[in-house]
Amino acid sequence: MDIKEESYNEAIEKLRLIVEAIEKGDLEVDLLSEKVKEANRLIKLCKDKLYKADLEVKKVLEELE
Repeated sequence: MDIKEESYNEAIEKLRLIVEAIEKGDLEVDLLSEKVKEANRLIKLCKDKLYKADLEVKKVLEELE
């Protein structure tokens, strides 16, 4: 089964909605653990994308020096 990889902005928006639902208490206990797992996956995805972007920026800056 293929999992669609979200763009950074899509991942951030999904994460924001999960946090909002948790803060409001809108999630049933059964759904809460699944949403926390999804939030952790999204955080990792965003961190990985930011790390890759940071490496690319550093590479370009080194080439310019």
